[in-house]
Amino acid sequence: MESQQESQVPAVSELPKVQQDLKSQLEHFNPQCLNSIDTLEKHVLPTAEEVATEKAQQAVLKGVEGFDQAKLKHAETQEKVVLPDKDDLQQEKAQQNLLQGLETFNKSALKPTDTVEKLVLPDPEVIAQEKGQQQLLQGIESFDTNKLKRAETQEKNPLPTQEAIEQEKKN
Repeated sequence: MESQQESQVPAVSELPKVQQDLKSQLEHFNPQCLNSIDTLEKHVLPTAEEVATEKAQQAVLKGVEGFDQAKLKHAETQEKVVLPDKDDLQQEKAQQNLLQGLETFNKSALKPTDTVEKLVLPDPEVIAQEKGQQQLLQGIESFDTNKLKRAETQEKNPLPTQEAIEQEKKN
């Protein structure tokens, strides 16, 4: 019944009537009266790279959606808890006891002490030795080289002459 209603075409008398003045305006319309306008395209088509990345994403999504979980093997998770040994426990307890001892330490139980700084002077022998060294250094620093006498060096072990060297070579 619905297919008969869709296929029926209305009669001409049932069509809406167009007013005469509008009809004459449409018939005498001059398209050259229109202004020419450049159309701006607001929808930019995607680049080839964008299309390729979108296709790759869609392929990954289809692969995830169509994945058959029956292909997976069943695995049981084993949680292993490693307990500390005796040495680790003793070290941890020692650290905790030490920290607790430091936190609860009573400073008022300490005995007050006065620090006495003693000035230890050197022995008279050390002082005399030091004075001797200072005098020696002063003497060296203040020594006047102009007071020295001129001396000539005499060679006591003369070198052999050329003749003596040749004679020894022959022997």
